[in-house]
Amino acid sequence: MKIGPHIFNTPIILAPMAGITDRPFRNLCNQLGADLCVSEMVTSEKHLWHSKKTQLRLNHKGETGIRSVQIAGTDSIKLAEAAQFNVAHGAQIIDINMGCPAKKVCNVLAGSALLKNEPLVAEILNAVVSAVDVPVTLKIRTGWNEDNKNAVSIAKIAEESGIQALSVHGRTRADAYKGAAEYETIAAVKSSVSIPVIANGDITSPEKAKAVLEYTNADGLMIGRAAQGNPWIFQQIKHYLTDNTIISPPGNEEVCHVLTSHMQNLYDFYGELSGVRIARKHIGWYIKNLEGSELFRKNVNQVDDCSTQLALVNQYFNLQQSPLAA
Repeated sequence: MKIGPHIFNTPIILAPMAGITDRPFRNLCNQLGADLCVSEMVTSEKHLWHSKKTQLRLNHKGETGIRSVQIAGTDSIKLAEAAQFNVAHGAQIIDINMGCPAKKVCNVLAGSALLKNEPLVAEILNAVVSAVDVPVTLKIRTGWNEDNKNAVSIAKIAEESGIQALSVHGRTRADAYKGAAEYETIAAVKSSVSIPVIANGDITSPEKAKAVLEYTNADGLMIGRAAQGNPWIFQQIKHYLTDNTIISPPGNEEVCHVLTSHMQNLYDFYGELSGVRIARKHIGWYIKNLEGSELFRKNVNQVDDCSTQLALVNQYFNLQQSPLAA
């Protein structure tokens, strides 16, 4: 599978997730086997590009993998300019968001709301592809509700527009993240276009990953929520696809090491106060299957300084005896 000059062998990709796939998390997932890690979405609104939040999302200093940046908006000219702006700041791949179901995104007719307007989809894709000399990819859902699934039609528009890879989440915009993802539509998309198709949605284990690949015939997989607190899932899936055996889950010592290193990178990236607050959700995800996790999470969430937060996490893991549940 190729995305421009980048060649992959059944890539396992980290999905873009707002507030999660920042540079520290992307680097971590890349180190633990993710072939491509897509950034949090960057708005196409120029007046927000110099905000602290956007500046952090544009910060690729020390990024270890291919720099793929997702952009979001509704205006083709603004999105083309956003693509150029992000390429100037180091993006090697531009990904266009037409999959986000969040109300604050869809209420301004961005994200998956764009799927309702196929002429606008074509206009946006043509504008962005023409604006930059790096590959452009697209992320979509199956449609906007159960009665209006138009992913195949959007996929054909994408192919005609020069999109070089398409990620499809197996839910509609109306589904949000409820219910189970379906893969029939992804299989239909794959059979209708020649560009690479990446399957996304509810891929939570190596066994599920293999089943989805076989069912959809997709060229790769995209992992989102299943990587939260489990960045090992990329190497676990790749190992299973290679020799059909399951890697043992990481022991508590390894989990503690990876978590505390992740926390330190968050402090370094965001500064102490923001880093500590952002680390709280990651701590909760890493420890969710461990004994006493709920009480510990409540206690550690009261802490506002990094040294105490780190000390409490180390202390908690020192008290754990059993390996992390799979």
